[in-house]
Amino acid sequence: MKEKEAVLVSACLLGFCCRYDGKEKHYPDIDNIFEICHPVPICPEQLGGLATPRPPAERTGDRVMTENGADVTEAYEKGAKEAVKAADLYGCRFALLKEKSPSCGSGKIYDGTFTRTLREGDGTAARLLKAKGIRVYGESQTEALIKEITAVLNCYKLSQQKENDQ
Repeated sequence: MKEKEAVLVSACLLGFCCRYDGKEKHYPDIDNIFEICHPVPICPEQLGGLATPRPPAERTGDRVMTENGADVTEAYEKGAKEAVKAADLYGCRFALLKEKSPSCGSGKIYDGTFTRTLREGDGTAARLLKAKGIRVYGESQTEALIKEITAVLNCYKLSQQKENDQ
């Protein structure tokens, strides 16, 4: 019986030091998902070949540029494709990603001016994961993710129970 759901999780939120500044961004509420989820840690930026630490980058239109003007779009796109491969490999239907990130941000990301101004949009990995049908949540939406996964697991358990009763 399926008791836990595999979920892609931004590695920095789990305490891995993989952010652009070489630090982690552990989000304590994420610890609440371990009872119902098998976290699959990913860092699309590292998967795309970028070093840690690395210069800050933001999305400008369809490009991802560093603060000093280098175009790192290709690395971000490669990392996004690798994140999708990981989701496929582990059967992930959900992702819990770092908000505002040029790769993981979902719904709002920094606008490319390096002034901490937000705009509507998705990071490269979040956008590609969504296009593949994966439900993407940010860390502030952890409780909503837990509720959705709990409902999915309960439906699965109920259907298994009905099959066993027949």
